Formats: sequence, C-alpha cells, structure tokens
Amino acid sequence: MQVLGYIFFHSRKKTIFRFAFCLLLRTFALAMSEPLAERLRPKTLEEYVGQRHLLGEDAVLRRMIDAGRVSSFILWGPPGVGKTTLAHIIASRLGLRFYTLSAVTSGVKDVRDVIERASRERFFDAPSPILFIDEIHRFSKSQQDSLLGAVEHGTVTLIGATTENPSFEVIRPLLSRCQVYVLQPLGKDDLMQLIDRAISTDTELQQRSFVLKETSAMMHYSGGDARKLLNILELVASTAPLKTTERARPLEVTDQLIEQLLQQNPLAYDKDGEMHYDIISAFIKSIRGSDPDAAVYWLARMIEGGEDPQFIARRLVISASEDIGLANPNALLLANAAFDAVMKLGWPEGRIPLAEATVYLAASPKSNSAYMAIGDALALVKRTGNQPVPLHLRNAPTELMNELGYGDGYKYAHDFPRHFVEQQYLPDALRHERLWHPQHSPNEDKLSQRMRDCWGERFDS
Repeated sequence: MQVLGYIFFHSRKKTIFRFAFCLLLRTFALAMSEPLAERLRPKTLEEYVGQRHLLGEDAVLRRMIDAGRVSSFILWGPPGVGKTTLAHIIASRLGLRFYTLSAVTSGVKDVRDVIERASRERFFDAPSPILFIDEIHRFSKSQQDSLLGAVEHGTVTLIGATTENPSFEVIRPLLSRCQVYVLQPLGKDDLMQLIDRAISTDTELQQRSFVLKETSAMMHYSGGDARKLLNILELVASTAPLKTTERARPLEVTDQLIEQLLQQNPLAYDKDGEMHYDIISAFIKSIRGSDPDAAVYWLARMIEGGEDPQFIARRLVISASEDIGLANPNALLLANAAFDAVMKLGWPEGRIPLAEATVYLAASPKSNSAYMAIGDALALVKRTGNQPVPLHLRNAPTELMNELGYGDGYKYAHDFPRHFVEQQYLPDALRHERLWHPQHSPNEDKLSQRMRDCWGERFDS
C-alpha cells in the first residue's frame, strides 16, 4: 500500500491519482471498520435467511414481490430478524426509488419533504417509490398523520419496521391502510446457516484460526437475533490467532468460552415493551390454568430479566382475588404476605416468597364468582342508574329524617336466630336481581348451602 501511495503521489497526473488513491483508502477503511453483520447483510432474496412463512414458495410477501407490485405494509418483529434488510431487498429487486427515515431523528417536516420529493419524481403510472420508516412506533401521532394522504393516494409505498405491537403504537387510520406482517426470531437452522456463510465467505474471518466445537451458547445468547449472533462470532474470531502466525494452534470455540467472553444476561426482556406484557400474561394464565411448573418458569423469566418485584407481587394479589377467589380465601392472605415479604427482603431472597405464592395459587382450586359478581354489578349500575336506597335501610341521624320514615322497619340481623332475618336489601326495582353465582368448590359449596338455608328458593337456581 505504501508503494502504491508513492506511485500515485509522484505521477504526472497528481490530482487525479490523489483523488483515486483517497477514494481507495476510504473504501478500504470502511470495509475494515464495518461489523461482520453489516458485511454479511443479504443483497438478494436468495441470500435472505429466515421468515419462510412470508418469503417461502407461495407465501404472501413472496407472491407480491414476484408480481412486481407491493402495497404498504408494516414489518413487526424483534431486533435482528431482517426488517430493514428485507425493505432494501424489495426496493432493489423491483427497481424502485428508496427513501428512508428514522423515527428517532426525523420530524413532520422531514416526512413532508420526502413525500414532496417522491411526488415530483413520480411519472404517470410508474410504481410508487418506497418510503421505509425504521422504528415507526416512535413516530408521534402528528408524524403518523402526515403519512396518511401519501399512503392513501399511492404517492409512496410505506414499509414500516417496528419492534412494538403496531395495534398499540400505530394510529388506526394508518394501520387500516397497511398490512402487518409478523417476523419471527430466527431458528437454530437459520442461525447455523448464517454461521456457515460467515465462515465460508467473509475474508476477515478466514484470516483467523479457530474451530467451532460447540454452538449452543452462541444460539442461546443470540436469542434468534442474527445481528447479535454475528457480533458474537466476530468477537470470538477476534480472539483467535491469525493463520499467518507460526505454530499457532486454532482457537477451540466452546460454550464455556462464549460465556466467559460475554458475561451478560442473554435474555431478551423489555420491561416497557410487549414482551413485558406477554410474559406476565403467560404467568397469570398458567396460575389460572393450575400449572405450577409453567407459572414458576414464567416467574423465573421475569426475575432473570430484571422485572420489578412489586409488579410481580401486585399481579399475584390480583390473581388471588380474580382467579382463586372464594374457592380458597387463604390465597389472598398468602399473596398479600408474599407482597409484604418481598418489600422487606428485596432481591435475591424475595424470589422465595414469590415462588411460594405462585405455586400455592397455581395449585389452589379456582373460582371467579366474586370477579364476575362485581362485573355484573357494575354493568347493572350503569344500566339502571341511581336507584334509591329503600327507606328501611337508610340512617336517620336527624329528626326530620326520622319523621320521613328513614330506617322504619329495619330488622337487626343479630337479634334473630342464626344472625339472619329475611328482608329486602336491593333497591325496589332490582329486588329480584341475582349477581353472585356460586361455583363448585368445597369452600364455595359451603357458602352456597348457607345461602340456600337462609334465602331458600332465591339461591336454588
């Protein structure tokens, strides 16, 4: 390279050759500085790995691409599964002009500028250029509103990329104009294909002497993220000796070596994102479904991912009331005790009372009769409005109220056998309503039998 520089700088046409040399140096420097994931970024559909449900033979996106026309759509999936790459490939394959915006750095003005440019450059019935918006979930409502007309009239074909659920983050009018395609984390076969391609095609990796003995840790730590996987591979390769080094033994890549190099939490868990809600949903549904093994697993996922222990404890209290309820009233006591214990203990000991409460709730008999009763009661209140309290149930703290008959005829339950006397407690218009319907469990059967003993036919149904 030094000889080449000397020739360039001492030739007759210095200006031209200096420019060429500088361009060559810049290209070389960029190539050397690019991460492996960028160097291996696919340029064609044939090189693209994963998402066969969208791009395989006769799959929906593949049919659109092969037909030569794509409509606006949003790609929803975790990081590193090829959302940006796919948008570039589609534009290249169809020969379309490609505009790109990042929701992090772009405002409404940037959106309008791109739309105006696209409108000026479009001729007659030529296909619409592609406007790719990365992290579209970060666009504000006004930014998303500014896209509506251009998408509606076909000025641009919008391709959005998001890691968050579009139904929560994208405004409904824009969502109605776009299809949503879900991209999945890459599977083991996909990840192995990437590793094989990297080792066999990347010139920088080929300069290093290493042997892959084990790959389980690489798969585990990547979490289905191609970029993360290739970053790990590049990190490992950087510790291997150069092949030109004399007597250098190849580096043996094992799971233990990967763990030593990374020393990080491999779990994908966004406490503010969709996975936060997905995992707590799985946790509660496992408790409701009486599967303590699954419930403890999802508890562990949240603990290992750094979830707020108060959030977990609150959900246990809710579950004890909603899902176990009157079938086992002790569940609420235990859940509250676990909440209190976690606040006193903190981590890591707080995981123990959380696990105890989780297993107890999952193994308990279930009833949502109280939950259903309050739901029905709220619906009844909204439907029937402010019904007057029967006079005999009203207090009479003043003489006027006493004269008006407040409290007249009220029967004090403790003055009667079994501390019960039959009288009307609901408003007159609702006196025949039934809101609590006991469910079948040993504890609720006892409560139900007592109600039948007291009220007779009213609780027979």
